[in-house]
Amino acid sequence: MDSTITKDNYVPVADKIALTIPEAAALSNIGQNKISSLLRLPNCPFLICVGAKRLVKRKEFERFISDHLEI
Repeated sequence: MDSTITKDNYVPVADKIALTIPEAAALSNIGQNKISSLLRLPNCPFLICVGAKRLVKRKEFERFISDHLEI
């Protein structure tokens, strides 16, 4: 299976359900290290594990940011 991104399979970050840590950092202006540490919290509401890969559920992440005055 070829995982090369082409114009036919490119999905804008705003349309993705799950984000990589760099994408979540770019979207939120929160550093990658901080997002990684949040993903390690017990029962993190926006963590998706796909094998060893950690992804961020975009809507839950946005809700988490909205609900917290300080991270």
